[in-house]
Amino acid sequence: MMFAEGGDGGGGLALIMPDPGLFIWTTVIFALLWFLLAKFAFKPIAKSLREREESISDALKSAERARKEVAELKNENEDILKQARQERSQILKEANELKTKIVGEAKEDAKTEAAKILADAKQDIRTQKDKAMQEVKSEVGQIAVDIAEKLMKKDLSGSASQQELIESLVKEANFN
Repeated sequence: MMFAEGGDGGGGLALIMPDPGLFIWTTVIFALLWFLLAKFAFKPIAKSLREREESISDALKSAERARKEVAELKNENEDILKQARQERSQILKEANELKTKIVGEAKEDAKTEAAKILADAKQDIRTQKDKAMQEVKSEVGQIAVDIAEKLMKKDLSGSASQQELIESLVKEANFN
């Protein structure tokens, strides 16, 4: 490129109108550069861009699959949690029913045992009472026999002597 030196004002025109030799060389160098780039650079760049595009596409597809899998896992987890809650409720219900049944059975067993103990105690009381009554009757009978024996030995003709004999026999018997 040529620049006009000097202040005549003709130098501004050279910038607008390029030199034909410069234009031809610039075009030849550009064409040669374009040919070299097309031969050696454009194919690898295009291949790299395609690979990058495929990689991005695969990544997007993988991300979509992962999003779907996460959604499915979330649904499965919710189902599992729901089922676990239902099982927990069922187990608690069964435990409460079992507790109520065991408490009821224990109460019934306690009532039965108490009734048995009470019946045994009443029977023991009756037995002891009958035994005591038998002993009292035996003792009274023995006293009566002793009194009768002593009466037979003594002749009682007067009322005073009879009264005296009864009092002495009562003191003697002493109801042990």
